[in-house]
Amino acid sequence: MNTLADRLTTAIARAGITKAELARRVGISAPSINGWFSGKAKYLRGENLLAAAKALDVDEGWLATGKGAMVPAGRVDDSPAAFAISPILETETPPGYVRFELFEGGAGMGVGLVNQDFPEVVRTIEIAEWEVRKKLGYLPAPGRIQLITGRGPSMRPKLEDGDIVWIDVTCDFFDGDDYYLINIGGETQIKMLQKRGDGMYVVSINPDFPTYRADEGEVAILGKALMHAGLRRF
Repeated sequence: MNTLADRLTTAIARAGITKAELARRVGISAPSINGWFSGKAKYLRGENLLAAAKALDVDEGWLATGKGAMVPAGRVDDSPAAFAISPILETETPPGYVRFELFEGGAGMGVGLVNQDFPEVVRTIEIAEWEVRKKLGYLPAPGRIQLITGRGPSMRPKLEDGDIVWIDVTCDFFDGDDYYLINIGGETQIKMLQKRGDGMYVVSINPDFPTYRADEGEVAILGKALMHAGLRRF
């Protein structure tokens, strides 16, 4: 396992916990955790390394470097994965398919909806490589594209409440006028960002939600919205 993302993916599957739970145990934000799994973070050090190793019940030296045993010396591996009948097949993506995982935390698209407890519509999907190439023009690296459920009315009719949005979490910067997953005022939202002469504007599609200019440094970009899909009646 040559990369930190590889080791984290193995360790969290073995521990049987979610990325959100790992973030809670370590004491960092969900976007930071996603940075670890997407490959943006190459190393863990200091308190984060120790806290992550403890939360995942793995050896900190193995987590940091990949060297040595994953399970701390002298301890019996009693993780859920150790007793699974077929631990590889349960998480293995079939050849010729790309697996997209959940971005932890729903995205609001309207006032007052972000902090409500909504169930996720889709947690994981596997899509044929040829279809991904057709839609995106490339095959993304594991963890680069993640799923999020949009909530609220402010992006209607382009996005409806409950639509699934593909997010490129490696794009944490303004890459031209487009749709982004952002954090503003402590809330995660899907919005259009537009650069105008006097600053950055946050734009909703629904005219009931006014466009406004964000203060400098107010918007944190978590990823770029690439595609969306929804379960809608004919």
